[in-house]
Amino acid sequence: MQYTQLQLNQRREREEVGTGKKKMAALLRHAAAAAAAVVLLIAAAASTDGATSFYASDPNLGSARVVFQTTHGDIEFGFFPHVAPKTVEHIYKLVRLGCYNTNHFFRVDKGFVAQVASVVGGRTAPMNDEQQEEAEKSVVGEFSTVKHVRGILSMGRHSDPNSGGSSFSILLGDAPHLDGQYAVFGRLTKGDDTLRKLEQLPTRREGIFVMPIERISILSTYYYDVDLESCEAEKSILRRRLSESASEVERWRRKCFA
Repeated sequence: MQYTQLQLNQRREREEVGTGKKKMAALLRHAAAAAAAVVLLIAAAASTDGATSFYASDPNLGSARVVFQTTHGDIEFGFFPHVAPKTVEHIYKLVRLGCYNTNHFFRVDKGFVAQVASVVGGRTAPMNDEQQEEAEKSVVGEFSTVKHVRGILSMGRHSDPNSGGSSFSILLGDAPHLDGQYAVFGRLTKGDDTLRKLEQLPTRREGIFVMPIERISILSTYYYDVDLESCEAEKSILRRRLSESASEVERWRRKCFA
């Protein structure tokens, strides 16, 4: 079959338009997928930030995070290295050595404190020599002007102000009478829902202590650094890909549909 030049040109134009539409459709699918990925990532980040922003926005917080995995859920906290540097160094070393594994919360006084037992005697597993050496150390009382409010970590001690060891409390409410008397060294960053579960457990009173009837075990612990675990680079790449896809889609729209 013979074609005139006009027919050939018309056929070529139809083929180019068809190819352009296919490319346009592929680009639209790519852009939609990229947009969905960015939306999901940003939504997930917003969800996480929203759940923890009350605590994580504290200007005293350093970048280290510790997670206690308990029988009732996870509890995450960070440190105040500029407020109580010696206390933070000691507690963080105990965490890194695994000293809090198999330990427990021996005290849960609703609206007041949830207190972690001393690792010397509080664990169910025996300690090795390195753990034992660090656990038996005490730190000086680093008292500050930071207020005792819900979520704050406060060092336990005896009557001697410099007798802090490995026991500490997580505040379950405001306790201004503790201000300046006990060393504040960090605060909760995630896990307030777990603390509320602990507050609902049955308790018994022994002297001044309100104690849970069941053992609230710290099954395991781990730590990480938020500065090294950020997704900002990945989010930036996704945003750039989305922007590039949008530009490509607009170029094809102008060429094929304008």
